[in-house]
Amino acid sequence: MLLLWVSVVAASALAAPDPGAGGQRKGAARVWPVAPNVVLVVSDSFDGRLTFYPGSQVVKLPFINFMKARGTSFLNAYTNSPICCPSRAAMWSGLFTHLTESWNNFKGLDPNYTTWMDIMEKHGYRTQKFGKLDYTSGHHSISNRVEAWTRDVAFLLRQEGRPMVNLIPKKTKVRVMEKDWKNTDKAVNWLRKEASNNTQPFVLYLGLNLPHPYPSPSSGENFGSSTFHTSLHWLNKVSYDAIKIPKWLPLSEMHPIDYYSSYTKNCTGKFTEKEIKNIRAFYYAMCAETDAMLGEIILALRRLDLLENTIVMFTSDHGELAMEHRQFYKMSMYEASAHVPLLMMGPGIKANLQVPTVVSLVDIYPTMLDIAGAPLPQNLSGYSLLPLSSEMFKNAHKFKNLHPPWILSEFHGSNVNASTYMLRTNQWKYIAYSDGTSVLPQLFDLSSDPDELTNIATKFPEVTYSLDQKLRSIINYPKVSASVHQYNKEQFIKWKQSVGQNYSNVIANLRWHQDWLKEPRKYESAIDWWLKTPINPIKI
Repeated sequence: MLLLWVSVVAASALAAPDPGAGGQRKGAARVWPVAPNVVLVVSDSFDGRLTFYPGSQVVKLPFINFMKARGTSFLNAYTNSPICCPSRAAMWSGLFTHLTESWNNFKGLDPNYTTWMDIMEKHGYRTQKFGKLDYTSGHHSISNRVEAWTRDVAFLLRQEGRPMVNLIPKKTKVRVMEKDWKNTDKAVNWLRKEASNNTQPFVLYLGLNLPHPYPSPSSGENFGSSTFHTSLHWLNKVSYDAIKIPKWLPLSEMHPIDYYSSYTKNCTGKFTEKEIKNIRAFYYAMCAETDAMLGEIILALRRLDLLENTIVMFTSDHGELAMEHRQFYKMSMYEASAHVPLLMMGPGIKANLQVPTVVSLVDIYPTMLDIAGAPLPQNLSGYSLLPLSSEMFKNAHKFKNLHPPWILSEFHGSNVNASTYMLRTNQWKYIAYSDGTSVLPQLFDLSSDPDELTNIATKFPEVTYSLDQKLRSIINYPKVSASVHQYNKEQFIKWKQSVGQNYSNVIANLRWHQDWLKEPRKYESAIDWWLKTPINPIKI
């Protein structure tokens, strides 16, 4: 009955300044007659293109469609760093990655960092978090850290298991990702027992691990996560005939950074079309299961008569390549990896609105503070999304210019052997690397090249130069890259000293063990040479 209600309501609803530059950042005074509740559901690895046409045709996502009909969807939302911890650090801090120095999955925010949720609590909100957070330092595997620190070393090693699929024998199994379902149940129970019986407005966060690929134990002790795992129940939600087989450039024509990524992700071997299609189908099925958990929250709010006074938001830390550009996972500025879903619905949020403006996850922080009526810190990298999405802003046309016509994303972690910087504008995607000269940049016009197969940086030198100058006005990326180089070497030396005499054994048996153990002396020598190379001084 409740699902019928969702479909009926959905059907009826369907009939730029630099951050921190000059002046005080003014938020909105609270404009709701009654302070709305807020629910934020954040998944992991969800390709944002699945939330609008044509990507939405490949898998049934009824609750995302319900949010689109009842609220506002942002068609060009991006992660600020396409990997778990740095992306989430940006979302919880409202600051770009280089400002918090959240360089990799081991280096995020300090545990005592003041987040938007802390500020909302000080402004009268009751707060609760369930599930995956992953925005503070000190987490993830030793292997993941060492791979990030040694990306400058002159060797090439496979760091992941070959991507594969795994079908659960029980055809009707619904709760495949049991940990996520348990956290969803906790959130629903909290709504029922705590939120519905309290007059204080609340903000609830639910973090999901899906549709992140599952661990692959066959890869060894320090295995990665290269298994796409689901049941027939969820596969039946996928339109198999609509699955697109991505085009690949020949290995010899790949951008050197892409080749390094593809190799370290164990994707340079032969893959049949059936293998690729299955990986993509299983990934989409995992997205369908994610949508169902979002649905549990929406239905609980409906049952408890809380939905009409609750702003619900759904997003993800990054996307999933799912074999586009001969890769899986993320760690890339290509659309499948960097484009995230971002949907809002609730009191005062415009219904059935699609916003084309480029936005990013740092915008969540000021948006939350605007909802709470809290003043905005002057140094935020993000901008409130309410002028783009809320009916409460009667003069919205005056506010639209608050959000600049660009977003910044950067990456400094494993599986990519150069710091990467993306400037996304309405027309262009510009990607710069390292110091801006040692690695060729990339330029894509997504309107004519949605698959991002043709780098036109040399064809349009004036555009490339202009975008590079704009990027440098936002971030001194050669300096940031040098800082990361220095950080990586210093952290590796500390780690090496900490393992002492066990160093050779420990480093040989990380995720790259299958390659490393073939020529251990060769790879240790490469690291020794790297450690002896002086660190170039950072130029201001």
